[in-house]
Amino acid sequence: MNIPSHFRSRRLRAALAAALTAGLLATSCATRDLAIGPADDGGQGTEDGGTVGTESVPAADSYPGLPDELAQQRIQWSGCEAPTPLQGEGPRPIQRGDGTPWQCGTLTVPLDYADPEGETIDLALIRVVSSAPEDDRLGSLVFNFGGPGGSGVGTLPLAVDDYENLRTGGFDLVSFDPRGVGESAPVTCLSDEETDEADQEDSGPPRTEAEEAEFVADSEEYAAACQANSGELLPHVTTNNTARDMDLLRHALGDERLNYFGISYGTELGAVYAHLFPENVGRTVLDAVVDPNPDPVAQSLLDAEGFQLALEHYLEDCATSPSCPTGGDVETGLATIETLLDDLATEPLPTSDPDGRVLTSGLGMTGIASALYSEESWEYLTMGLEEALGGGSGDTLLLLADFYNGRDSEGRYSNLMPALSAIRCADDPSRMALDDVVRHREEFEAASPVFGEWMLWGLSGCLGWPFEEAAEPEEFSAPDAAAPLLLVATTGDPATPYEGAARMQEAMGGPEVAPLLTNDGEGHGAYTPDNACVADAVDGHLLRGETPADGLRCE
Repeated sequence: MNIPSHFRSRRLRAALAAALTAGLLATSCATRDLAIGPADDGGQGTEDGGTVGTESVPAADSYPGLPDELAQQRIQWSGCEAPTPLQGEGPRPIQRGDGTPWQCGTLTVPLDYADPEGETIDLALIRVVSSAPEDDRLGSLVFNFGGPGGSGVGTLPLAVDDYENLRTGGFDLVSFDPRGVGESAPVTCLSDEETDEADQEDSGPPRTEAEEAEFVADSEEYAAACQANSGELLPHVTTNNTARDMDLLRHALGDERLNYFGISYGTELGAVYAHLFPENVGRTVLDAVVDPNPDPVAQSLLDAEGFQLALEHYLEDCATSPSCPTGGDVETGLATIETLLDDLATEPLPTSDPDGRVLTSGLGMTGIASALYSEESWEYLTMGLEEALGGGSGDTLLLLADFYNGRDSEGRYSNLMPALSAIRCADDPSRMALDDVVRHREEFEAASPVFGEWMLWGLSGCLGWPFEEAAEPEEFSAPDAAAPLLLVATTGDPATPYEGAARMQEAMGGPEVAPLLTNDGEGHGAYTPDNACVADAVDGHLLRGETPADGLRCE
């Protein structure tokens, strides 16, 4: 979803290790603990959170359509605090090992760009500046790690090691909490307790008329809670507006063009930016490319097929071990998992969770899906299935589900999920009637016997939303982009299936606008220092402007 696959795996490994150390469970893991490593302080740092940097270079005197107080603002960079619960659990970023301090600040943007003199909101920012000599500096490289709903302020310090070549090569690494996310005017819907209660009441996807009616009622109740707690914000958390925020951020940073690295949903945001501001496109990488198909049925079916394919690849690998908990072949494994999820719908598994939560069918499905984002996470899925199938415990699958849902070790949720719902419904608030959803049941079950039913009901994700039409549709066409945007897609990606990348390339204007690099492998997101082929191509594009030709393949 919201972070590269290899980074997800690293955080899961640390969470499991912390659970063992803390002794919270008799088995190998517990509810997610803060265990993402020590604060990045190099052994020292500015402990009082005081100013560690200077103001940015003054922005230009004007910005089209905005009043001077927004157009001429300077970002006041100072020391960072630890991420808040809404941003997700993590250590306080202090400084890199070379002594370069982390810096945080805010950018003020219009709530409604159609009313630039009206209400404003503040976006949370973070950066670490380049260690390159002044003559080799390339400006800022802005990151969006996906979601939608992921906190860039919380994620960049945890992911930064993977991008160190880009920092030493000349870029200041910058990220932000998009509007509605983290500490940037966050969308709120349910309390932490209400979210736990809703998850514990889950009994699987609806299969009877009574269950379908209950699903609709629950969806409308959730939408009403979002409206009650975040009503005036909801129409304005669109991807179009976040793209406008990014251009104002570029302006405030003093960059002529936006250099950008988008992952997963961040690729959608980057493509929208290129459509709205083609003349400002700088060196751009879009990794784990989303499908731009506006048909929600076709897109959801593709997602179901992607997760099914990733699960089958896991089961095929697992079956090579005589101790595989799901048996010796893929078909047996699929049947075993289907039975497990059906059983959880009527008889949840106990866990060692200190809050007394059990593993429901929905949490079990979420835990399985979470581990499919990375081949490195397959060992945790095996661990969870061993516990659930052989030991009658839901501990590891619950940990995986908590990780996916943004629940921390103290039972606090980030606002990832409400922000995701709000952004998706702001971009496309249309919703399918119950009868129309049910009509597609067989298609979804055929696309994925395990995940299909769950994804079917996502078609009604905006039921009860306070508006039914988007303020403006997203568009991705960018034939006049000032620089090519490098697309990177992985053949075994479960969350953004490979087929969608070719459609995005076509939507943006073809190979000359958006050359495609194919990564033959597993996982969500391809760029990592361990993948030398992808890293060399991406680094060459970003650091030297050497864009690889369309059609390059990496294994």
